[in-house]
Amino acid sequence: MTVPIAKLSFWGVRGSTPTVDPATWRYGGNTPCLELIAPDGTQIILDCGTGLRTLGSRWAAPNSGKTLETHILVTHYHWDHIQGIPFFSPLYVENNEFQFYSFRSKFLGRDSLKQVFEAQMAVPYFPVDMSAMSAKRKFKELDGGDSFKIGENKITAHWLNHPQGCLGFRIETPAGIVAYATDNEPGDAKLDESLRKLAAGADILINDAQFTPEQLVTTRKGWGHSSWLEGVKVARHAGTKTLVLFHHDPDSTDRMVDLILRQAREEFDSVFAASEGMVVTLGAPGDRVQAHMPGTRTALRREAQFHAKVCGVTEAGKDFEEETVVRDISLQGALISLKHLPRLQSELQVTMEAPGGDGVQTMKLRGYVVRIDSGEEKGCSSVGVVFTD
Repeated sequence: MTVPIAKLSFWGVRGSTPTVDPATWRYGGNTPCLELIAPDGTQIILDCGTGLRTLGSRWAAPNSGKTLETHILVTHYHWDHIQGIPFFSPLYVENNEFQFYSFRSKFLGRDSLKQVFEAQMAVPYFPVDMSAMSAKRKFKELDGGDSFKIGENKITAHWLNHPQGCLGFRIETPAGIVAYATDNEPGDAKLDESLRKLAAGADILINDAQFTPEQLVTTRKGWGHSSWLEGVKVARHAGTKTLVLFHHDPDSTDRMVDLILRQAREEFDSVFAASEGMVVTLGAPGDRVQAHMPGTRTALRREAQFHAKVCGVTEAGKDFEEETVVRDISLQGALISLKHLPRLQSELQVTMEAPGGDGVQTMKLRGYVVRIDSGEEKGCSSVGVVFTD
């Protein structure tokens, strides 16, 4: 029996505006865009921020080049969620077909999403107009509570609390349930309940974590966003298996996101901070999701191997310490060969010896386990670690 597998790729994770400074390199600076490939091959894109351009540059025609419809769910019409549309190269290819879904804005009226397309490509905002896009495009308006099927997958829209309106999406696939809740501020009882329904029993909840809990009750109150702490509360209440912190503030450096992640992990068992290029795999019901970084984000790897001492916690909850080798090291993380089997999502302390200009240097790193595969050596596992400190 074939186990159903779904793959969720993160092409943009930043909120409000793109960032390009080195301080945000590890988590990434593109604005929201995710891609879900369901077990039946259905392709669903969530939001159209600048990450959409990157997805388009890596576009591969599914099913051996046959024309298939791609479904794009747009949460709302703020710039950071639509600004990738004019730069999405597949929209300029005649054989492609796209079905867009979003809500009817009270500010725009009927055909809101189509108007958004036309407006941001109108003179004097863009050099070419909509006629340059030769792909087939269809638009469907949704309301909160609307539910529909795409292939074997059920999609349900839920209203969230954000200025001018925002939809969250619950996607139920044979491999598991994905709940996408970007741009939501807690505090409205009706919409808080809508979010809990959206997240109920989900395998993965992607939740707005733009602000700190302190900002949320002071300087950023009313801005339409959430915090890691509110995400944890929703995940607990809704029985979510894994929480992904998303929509990072443009002023949040990688170090700041590291701190937010560490705080969240102290309160909830399975938490990731969304990172550009991260891929999450959902397997059969009951399996824990796993996330890893593909080669596109770890191209700066060093292939040298370094001796290291690793301390962590096993699947059985026992502390361990092991002398081993660290390889494939990058700015993002590393692969570590271990005889002990660490708990997925657990923290590892890595003390590593590396050659430097003044001889051998000792580096102390801290990270968390995001992936465990069979190792090249008998009796060992290959453990993927993302460094946070």
